[in-house]
Amino acid sequence: MSKLGNLGARLHRGEISYDFVGKRKIWYGISILITITAIVGLAVRGLNMGIEFKGGAVFTTPTHMSASVTQAETYAKDASGHEAIVQKLGNGSLRIQIAGIDTGQSDKIKQELAKDLNLNPEKLAADLVGPSWGQQIANKAWEGLGIFMVLVVIYLAIAFEWRMAIAALVALIHDITITTGIYALVGFEVTPGTVIGLLTILGYSLYDTVVVFDSLKEQTKDITKQNRWTYSDIANRSINGTLVRSINTTVVALLPVAGLLFIGGGFLGAGTLNDISLSLFVGLAAGAYSSIFIATPLVADLKEREPAMKALTKRVMAKRAQATAEEDLAGDRGADDSDDAAPAVVGPRNQPASRNRGRGRPSGKRR
Repeated sequence: MSKLGNLGARLHRGEISYDFVGKRKIWYGISILITITAIVGLAVRGLNMGIEFKGGAVFTTPTHMSASVTQAETYAKDASGHEAIVQKLGNGSLRIQIAGIDTGQSDKIKQELAKDLNLNPEKLAADLVGPSWGQQIANKAWEGLGIFMVLVVIYLAIAFEWRMAIAALVALIHDITITTGIYALVGFEVTPGTVIGLLTILGYSLYDTVVVFDSLKEQTKDITKQNRWTYSDIANRSINGTLVRSINTTVVALLPVAGLLFIGGGFLGAGTLNDISLSLFVGLAAGAYSSIFIATPLVADLKEREPAMKALTKRVMAKRAQATAEEDLAGDRGADDSDDAAPAVVGPRNQPASRNRGRGRPSGKRR
């Protein structure tokens, strides 16, 4: 068995564990710090909305253009007066996006671009995108997200309980906020692919959380009938029992996404992959983090507020304190018994006590 497999088996059996729930204040602090950073990034820089949401024109050149991406960006900016996004496609053609222009402007820009690029204007394809279309996509995405959240809360409240539903909802909001904040800080363009990526990571994050919740639900049956474990103890065991599984599934999911982001979008320059790959990469990592460090510790916090769980915690703590006191008392008795043991005899070995009688008397005959 591999080292990781052996570690997973020992974690599942409870032979070793890490106190995730006991250190929840640390995880809460880290998450709050990251979330605040993401919100500040959104407020200061905002999202770089793609042309599908802002409207504009997209010009596509023939294949195997001699002009570079930098040159095309300069030509497009000079012709339109707007910042342009230029991407080199796999067939060698250039895709030039200019946001915020109308039909009349696009015709003029097309002529100037064709002149700068030494092209026949008829060979420079132009597509106009209206902002209303992008607005419809955004509205539908928000509607879908809202419906998804409501259905998730209802399902988890029925399948598990409302506290788990609340914790899962907090974890999902945590993942969305961090992902969108990273987009704002990095400055990647937000496209319909980004929206698809966001909706995809929500399902993955929820799956990872439900796996832990299912283990927790099974282990907490009749929890109030015993006095050995608190709810937080069992929640911690549930996290440790599914930890290696969560790590494995996350790593396997992240590897192909990392290939799209760093190799396809970065090394090979296929920028069209960045919009969906970044959202998937950040969202998958955030989802795995939230399921372990946010959702389950939050459930434990909410459950420990119940009167029954408070009484259970009190009984468990009292029993542990009694066991500790008995161990200390047994240790003290053992020390006392060793102190009361008979000391070793000083003097010659096997010497009768009678030989010492009379010693110390004056010498001489008895009268």
